[in-house]
Amino acid sequence: MTDLADVIVVGMGPGGENVAGRLAEEGLDVVGIESTLLGGECPYWGCIPSKMMIRASNLLAEARRVPGMSGSTTVVPDWGPVARRIRDEATDDWNDQVAVDRFEKKGGRFVRGAGRLVGPGEVAVEERRFAARRAVVLATGSRSWTPPIAGLADVPYWTNREAIEATELPRSLIVIGGGAIAVELGQVFARFGVEVTIIEAADRLLPVEEPEASRLVEDVFRSEGISVVTGANVERVSHDGGSFELDIGDRGTRRSERLLVAAGRRADLSTLGVDTVGFDPAAPFLPTDDHLRVTPGIWAVGDVTGVGAFTHVAMYQAAIAAADILGEEVPAADYRAVPRVTFTDPEIGSVGLSEEAARSRGISVRVGTTQILSSARGWIHKAGNAGLIKLVEDGDRGVLVGALSAGPVGGEVLGLLTLAVHAKVPTAVLRTMIHAYPTFHRAVEVALADLDG
Repeated sequence: MTDLADVIVVGMGPGGENVAGRLAEEGLDVVGIESTLLGGECPYWGCIPSKMMIRASNLLAEARRVPGMSGSTTVVPDWGPVARRIRDEATDDWNDQVAVDRFEKKGGRFVRGAGRLVGPGEVAVEERRFAARRAVVLATGSRSWTPPIAGLADVPYWTNREAIEATELPRSLIVIGGGAIAVELGQVFARFGVEVTIIEAADRLLPVEEPEASRLVEDVFRSEGISVVTGANVERVSHDGGSFELDIGDRGTRRSERLLVAAGRRADLSTLGVDTVGFDPAAPFLPTDDHLRVTPGIWAVGDVTGVGAFTHVAMYQAAIAAADILGEEVPAADYRAVPRVTFTDPEIGSVGLSEEAARSRGISVRVGTTQILSSARGWIHKAGNAGLIKLVEDGDRGVLVGALSAGPVGGEVLGLLTLAVHAKVPTAVLRTMIHAYPTFHRAVEVALADLDG
């Protein structure tokens, strides 16, 4: 028999849970389907627990900065409290009952299992069948990607999940990948005494960021004892039962007790049944229109749309999709000012276009930069004050199209710059703004002045 519902949501990560909860609160009969934990990657293996780890490692770094600033201290890292806090406060020991109860209290129906399309408006979960009167929402997120390296599939490597779940730390760790997850976790483990090596195929860490940000992070990492190997391809991986060995061609070999593969995340449409509604299951993402519609009766939100693998993007899209399903007027999705923050120390915050991307689009680019150290707050902060502000302006229109905010609170300062890009605030207006003294935000004022330099 087929079970009818108004809306079926396949994938209950941040985006799917948001859509399903909103529609259930509006009185629709909503079935939410999730194969793992309701809430998805973010609260259990991503955003929340990883930032708890980062908070703990930053406290260690700050304690080590006491000498010469305010006295003396002895720092003894202990991973135990971190692992316990993740289990107690973030993940509830990887139990999603609270989240399930929250959704069902809103009126939703939760189904545990892997959902797949079996036709327009129809979804199967094993032998059960569901049919949607109004909408199907696909929100199955993304998964850690395993690069095609000889021997890798045969060894017990970590993904971000095993790294988050670790109760004991290894003596040494090699990280394959140089993106946000790789550098965040690499710095955390290094600050807890693990010997860390990061291997990245591109010629710099954080290759999607401005080159200045990459140089900043690499310099900080090397000063903290992290080995950074860029422009290197891992050719083979082996494991002898006690340690890993990585062959990186003419760059030699590296050995470690543990191996973390953090080479990016990708959506997987292969088991979602998209071929039953006319889409290629081997495609990297599902195309949507500016209201997140895939086809009549089907919407998609989150990583599966290919627009930034960020929780905040998934929730932004969820609000648009839910309103569209309800027949409400809602502005079209606008991705000009998508912010992102890599929570290293210093934090790397970016929004909009990089300088290179803006030039490639034929924009008449003007750039303004300043170093955090040159600001009053940077000088006061002293230890751990590395960072910079970089502004990318469309000189013809006199508005910012992108910005970099790197520093001790780079992600927080980014809020001002995100607003400027999103609202197309003229740089002439930004120059008239009064910035509280002495804050890190005042560095933006100096970077604006540098646009005319």
